[in-house]
Amino acid sequence: MADRETGVVILGSTGSIGRQAAEVIARMPGRLRAVALAAGRDGARLLEQVRRLRPEAVALEDPEAGRAWRPALEREGVKVLVGPGAAEELAAWPGATRVLSAITGAAGLRPTLAALRAGRDVALANKESLVAAGALVTRQAAAAGVRIIPVDSEHSALFQCLQGRSPDEVERLVLTASGGPFRGWPAEALHRVTPEQAVRHPNWSMGAKISVDSATLMNKGLEVIEARWLFGLPASRIGVVVHPQSVVHGLVELADGATVAVLAPPDMRQPIQYALCYPERGPRLVERLDLAAVGKLTFEEPDTRTFPCLDLAYRALEAGGTAPAVLNAANEEAVAAFLAGRLSFPGIAETVAAVLAAHRPRPVTGLDDVLEADAWARDQARARVAAGAPGPGLR
Repeated sequence: MADRETGVVILGSTGSIGRQAAEVIARMPGRLRAVALAAGRDGARLLEQVRRLRPEAVALEDPEAGRAWRPALEREGVKVLVGPGAAEELAAWPGATRVLSAITGAAGLRPTLAALRAGRDVALANKESLVAAGALVTRQAAAAGVRIIPVDSEHSALFQCLQGRSPDEVERLVLTASGGPFRGWPAEALHRVTPEQAVRHPNWSMGAKISVDSATLMNKGLEVIEARWLFGLPASRIGVVVHPQSVVHGLVELADGATVAVLAPPDMRQPIQYALCYPERGPRLVERLDLAAVGKLTFEEPDTRTFPCLDLAYRALEAGGTAPAVLNAANEEAVAAFLAGRLSFPGIAETVAAVLAAHRPRPVTGLDDVLEADAWARDQARARVAAGAPGPGLR
C-alpha cells in the first residue's frame, strides 16, 4: 500500500479518458489527488470537476472559453491559465509526480514532452505523441530518467504481461482489436456509413475520433506504432488479432512457446487506475470478469482488404522518419472531414493513403521536423478533401 498520495495532473480532463480518470481519482482519496486539470474549451464540465476534485490549478486552451469561464473558476479558489500553451505549463505543475496525457491527437505532443522534461512520469493515453514523435518522446523520457506508462487497454495489458520479464524471453506481442461496428461488412456497404453509425462502438465508451479510428482499424495501426516505441520491438514482432468480445486485451508470446495475456471487462477505469498507481495496484473499481457469462472468446485475422488503414500504419512504420507523423496528421484531418459530412467513410483510408504516397520521409532530428511534416500532411489532406478526389495511394 502506498504510504503517500500521488499528485496527478490530468491533461484533457473533460474528454472521455479524462472524465474516467477523474472518477478513479475521486474514488481513491489518500492514494491519488488531482493537483491540476487542463481542458480545451468545455468550461462547464471543468467547473464540475473543480468542485469535485479541488485541484490547485486549471487550464482552458481555448481563449474564448477561458474568458467566459475564468470568473466562475476563480471563485472556486483555483489558479486559472488560459490560451495556447496553458496545458504545457500545467504539465510541469509543482506537487505532481504523475501526468496523465489524455489530450486527443497531435495537440498532446507538446504537453507530453513538457511533462517529461519536468521530470514527471507520464501515464500516456495520447498515442499520437509516440506515433508522430516516438524517438523524441522516448529519448526525452530516458534523458529525464522518468517512465512512460501506457493507458490504452491493449498496451496496458502488454505492459502488465511484461513485468519481471527479460527481453530475451519475449518473442512477439499481439494487440487485440474489437473489429469495430462494421466488422464483416462488405466493402461496398461502407460507402453508406454515417458518422452516427461509426461512433457507435460495440464495446467501449470512447470519444468520436477514436471511435472512428476503431471502425477503420486505424486505431489499431496507431497502436502498433505506439507499441514499437513503448516496448522496443520491430513491426515484424507486433501482431494484431480481431477479438470481438474485447475481454482479452493483449497477449505476449514467450520464447518457450507459452502465451500470457490480460483479461478484464472492457472498462477503461482499470488501465487508467493501473497507470496512475503503478507499480502498485489499487482496489477494484470495475465489475468482476464473469467468463461463464461471456460464454466464448473468439479470434480472427483482421480484414485489411476492406479496412486498409492497418496496413497503411505498418507501411508508415516501415518507412520511418516523418512518415508516421504524416499518417497521423492526414488521418486526423480525414476523420474530421468525415465527422463533418464532407468525406465518405472509405474516403478516410483513401485520403491517408494518397497523402502518405506523396510524402518523402525525412529523418526526425527534432520537434520542428515533426511539426513541419504534420502541417504539410494536414494541408495535403484538406486540399484532397476539398477537391473531392482523395486520389491514388491504396494498393
